[in-house]
Amino acid sequence: MNWIRIASTDQLTEDDEVIPVAAGEKQLALYRSEGEFYASDNVCTHAYALLSDGYLEDGCIECPLHQAKFDIRTGQAMCAPATSDIRVYPVKVEGQDIYANLQG
Repeated sequence: MNWIRIASTDQLTEDDEVIPVAAGEKQLALYRSEGEFYASDNVCTHAYALLSDGYLEDGCIECPLHQAKFDIRTGQAMCAPATSDIRVYPVKVEGQDIYANLQG
């Protein structure tokens, strides 16, 4: 696997936080939910909006533009207007470093 450091744990100190992360050419959203970290593409599949500007609750991110929701664990589109899933990436934590496998 090709693990790339994308952030540190002190950048997300509370549950239900999300931040934008640049990883090479990719725009990612990095989430903390129930003490775990997750990463996905940062752009909504319905219309161009940054998911990192959205609202994270109960493991779902709500797009700030049209309120589409996605499961941050699986990427599954949970409601209209989104019909396509977002891509999610495997994440691991080593010490205070957060890594994502962008080929995952």
